[in-house]
Amino acid sequence: MQNNLVEPVGILGFGVEGQSTLRYLFREGIKDIVVMDKNPVNLPEVPAGANVKVCSGENYLDGLKDCVTVVRSAGVYPMSKELFQFQMNGGLMTSQIQLFLEQTKSKKVVGVTGTLGKGSTVSMISHILDKCGKANAIGGNFGVPALDLLEDETPDRISILELSSFQLMTLSVSPDVGVVLRVSTEHLDWHKSVEEYRDAKANLVRWQKRDSACVYLKDAAPTAKIASESPAGTKYAVSLIDGPSAGDGEAVIDGATLTIDGKTLDLADCKVRGIYQLENMAAATLACKALGIGVAEALEALKSYETLPFRMEFKGEKNGIEFFNDSYATRPDATIAATASMKRPFALILGGSEKNADFTELSNILVKERPNLKRIALIGATAERMLESLKQAGLETAGDDGKGITANIFPTLEEAFADSLNIGEGGTVIMSPACASFGLFKNYKVRGQVFDKLVENYG
Repeated sequence: MQNNLVEPVGILGFGVEGQSTLRYLFREGIKDIVVMDKNPVNLPEVPAGANVKVCSGENYLDGLKDCVTVVRSAGVYPMSKELFQFQMNGGLMTSQIQLFLEQTKSKKVVGVTGTLGKGSTVSMISHILDKCGKANAIGGNFGVPALDLLEDETPDRISILELSSFQLMTLSVSPDVGVVLRVSTEHLDWHKSVEEYRDAKANLVRWQKRDSACVYLKDAAPTAKIASESPAGTKYAVSLIDGPSAGDGEAVIDGATLTIDGKTLDLADCKVRGIYQLENMAAATLACKALGIGVAEALEALKSYETLPFRMEFKGEKNGIEFFNDSYATRPDATIAATASMKRPFALILGGSEKNADFTELSNILVKERPNLKRIALIGATAERMLESLKQAGLETAGDDGKGITANIFPTLEEAFADSLNIGEGGTVIMSPACASFGLFKNYKVRGQVFDKLVENYG
């Protein structure tokens, strides 16, 4: 399908996604382009005949006056007064995901969103399709930018997109198969309210057609509400045997067992750790069912699926201590899910940069519902606030009787790791910070790499 971009075309935001958009515009033969970014812009080589204007610095949005169409990068908030005025004056605003969904030749497109588990579910869907011999590619918020997928696209391919609320916020077209995972609260430093955040998520399925399919978690109220907005003729629900829907779903999770259409999968037969992964497995299987894959084949494929780096990644056992790297857990609910899987006495490394998250629920669960939690090592800008929250939840300092939790603040991950080793033989050390990494580390990947190195050098 031909693009309907009217020149001059602006690129709003010139990070990885914006640079991908520029490549796309060059491929499409767009000649008149305006690149806008608050940060300095380094342009690649410009094709002959193309005119690329750069607007950077504090007044970068002044470039809007030279544009008829703007392709907004996901991280740029779309409800600013400048963008509102641009559209009121007849300007057209679109996005990478909008353009991809309008132009894709893919056989089917699967979109996955949620607060937790997006990357894992997308990679599980891809793994199942690989095992079943179905051509597929991953893009969006995970993998490559969506418009890069158009470059070598074939009609027999299935495209799988991980989609954040940033990418979904202005979307007016939805994928063939929409997967809505557990949705809680996130990015309130960007979104104006919880309602705005969840409303953005709903665009994943809001514009589906009758022949579309929607997969969702029935026992998670915000997720079920989002799914109710989908006009899809096929809806598949994941439910818990002990949840509000009492196992009334197409996929049912009972403890560590997943059942779909009479076929079962036991977590013990899989390579992944973490009971919360069953929700992702259920969603991935149902998405593949909607694509025509047999349930038995999908569940069998999941047995060989290996977790993504830094997502509850088992790093081995040394001197009788297990190690788990969950650096990707940048939100409290991710850490709640990760610690629910701990079987042995465990030491937890918590903390990071400040996003003003509420640690009340996390603290209450750690103190009152994790009896095998013995040590907490706190790091980063949130350490003191987290410690105070734990105390308010009733944290008792460990005594000679073995009761209580040892909790201390450390200036570095190295020192927090060294303290956590005091869990001793038969215990587990898990880094699941519940916070972003900025401050001590460039990102969660670097934090995860440092933890991996500490494990590697131990013993």
